[in-house]
Amino acid sequence: MLFANPLVTREGVGIVLAASAIGAGLAMVAGIGPGIGQGFAAGKSAEAVGKRPKLQSPIVRTMLLGQAVAQTTGIYALIIALVLLFVNVLK
Repeated sequence: MLFANPLVTREGVGIVLAASAIGAGLAMVAGIGPGIGQGFAAGKSAEAVGKRPKLQSPIVRTMLLGQAVAQTTGIYALIIALVLLFVNVLK
């Protein structure tokens, strides 16, 4: 909606570009959360494997599945940031 706004003229492009840069920065900051969550998940799974080595395979499998689900939000934040940075509003 930011780029399809018919009210954006050549004079308003600076505001749109500034808002895009700020939005891209906020999206990447939001992408930090999944990384922290994955670190916690990996740490707890390593702790669980240390306590019960015989259950290493199911623990690691569960951890990887959880990390894959958590990583989708980080990838989404990256895509949003790239779209905000590289869409040309002057077309």
